[in-house]
Amino acid sequence: MATPNKSRRQFIQNALMATGGIILAPNFISCSDDDLTNNTIDTSNFTNNNFQHGVGSFDPTSSKVIIWTRYSQANKEILWEVATDSQFNDIIRNGAIVTDAERDNTLAIELTELTEGLKLYYRFINEEDQQISVVGETITLPENASSIKLAVCSCSNYQAGLFNVYNAMAKSEADIIVHLGDYFYEYQAGGYGANDENAFLNRFHEPEHEIVSLEDYRTRYKQYKTDADLQLAHQKKPFICVWDDHEVANDTYKDGAENHSASEGPFETRKNAALKAYSEYLPFTKLEADNESLIYRTFNIGNLVNLIMLDTRVIGRDKQLNIADYFTATGLDGTAFEAAVTDSNRTLLGTTQRDWLFNQLSANTNKWQVLGQQVLMGKMNIPADLLMAFGTADFNDILAELVTLKVRLQQNDPTLTTEELTRINSILPYNLDAWDGYYAERELIYNTLGSKKIVTLAGDTHNGWSSKLVKQDKTEVGIEIATASISSPGFEEYLGGNPSAETLTAFEGALTTLIDDLTYFNSSKRGFVMTTFTNTEVTSEWIYVDTLLSSSYTTETAHTVTFS
Repeated sequence: MATPNKSRRQFIQNALMATGGIILAPNFISCSDDDLTNNTIDTSNFTNNNFQHGVGSFDPTSSKVIIWTRYSQANKEILWEVATDSQFNDIIRNGAIVTDAERDNTLAIELTELTEGLKLYYRFINEEDQQISVVGETITLPENASSIKLAVCSCSNYQAGLFNVYNAMAKSEADIIVHLGDYFYEYQAGGYGANDENAFLNRFHEPEHEIVSLEDYRTRYKQYKTDADLQLAHQKKPFICVWDDHEVANDTYKDGAENHSASEGPFETRKNAALKAYSEYLPFTKLEADNESLIYRTFNIGNLVNLIMLDTRVIGRDKQLNIADYFTATGLDGTAFEAAVTDSNRTLLGTTQRDWLFNQLSANTNKWQVLGQQVLMGKMNIPADLLMAFGTADFNDILAELVTLKVRLQQNDPTLTTEELTRINSILPYNLDAWDGYYAERELIYNTLGSKKIVTLAGDTHNGWSSKLVKQDKTEVGIEIATASISSPGFEEYLGGNPSAETLTAFEGALTTLIDDLTYFNSSKRGFVMTTFTNTEVTSEWIYVDTLLSSSYTTETAHTVTFS
């Protein structure tokens, strides 16, 4: 293939914007009036050794989609082609980019001015080295759709087991994979996720140490993207992604993280390195051309779904509350804790993002208003007795006592004593990293909805959940669909490592009894949620794999929820 004419306008590169002292990777824009180079090349003897991190596509709309790859060497001209057929007989767009070490040799082309409702195929070629990528598949969204399928996932930990869940999503009927964050984990080799059971897989993190620098984060992305199942998912399906905390460090907030210490340098430096690497390996469309650290954005999916992707982690989050800070010599200072958790000034989103969200919710007329975000929005209030007993030898006994009391309360048992009622009604939020720690802002969102209802998608916890979304006045405003992890361990890790099926079932049933708004809970299985939107209803299916220790796996649809 002859080198395309460099004098023509083939790409418009976004301006490189400094954000907190570091330059994030831009996308390259390809427009419909770019010249099409009609050259052919015999690639029959080419290999894909230098495209070892696969291909991917991101952020599809009715007229745009981003295609991505990484080449193993810098300063190489990479040709790219997009066609409507897998044999590339009908090429609709092509071009060339020279790789750049400043973005770790990654390439992201944002194809614009495309026709709606297309199935597209794309590939990358380096003629000099006789290298060709695998063929990726992607789509543009229809302008009007009667149904859409989203595979919702989060929390992929390389050293916790095989990525069978990615394999299952790649082979599913999903139109788009929505990844809600924790695409990787920052911990050291042999740290979180690794155990004696999965050690034989030899999936230890690279580099071996906890990642802190830009090169560390890049190395970790490259390791994850050599996984065959993850590559297959990216090859077969477009992704819509948002970061959570582990793309930076555990329990990140706007100016710090639980898993960051002063000995690791300034947090801002680490955060900026992490976000730069993210922008290189998981490109996304920019809300504002002059602020590429803003990942929140919307997708109009077939005039059916208004998918609002939020950043509930990095851009605006106040530091998480710690309930331990409210204990005194005489016990929990409930008054001080309640004042803190209901403080109207506390924010998860930041005022700019929150105002933007309010505008999106009020202006959009699509049937389904869907929040794609990281942490649980449903209220997870549990009896204080149970929260204090967690991890103790008395936990199971106290759990059983409380469930018995709650069932009696539900049956209007008049013999319940004041002390027993107090045990049931004295409740505390169990997860202050989630929306329960930002109570007032959640209520503001609910009050903004008016007559609209929302569907929230969540990840983060590694467990499958579904909850009713309920305002303070008990009005239901929607439903939450929360996915289990791809591979990170769930509650079973805290229930003795390998609890019996009976123990897990009892625990799950107990929590759905004790937590008023919780309607479904799975504490131990790994999988994703297939959520299908139609004009009349939303159907969510929790799909789990039976093992992470062998590539021979089966799937089961363990639970289904319908919302209308």
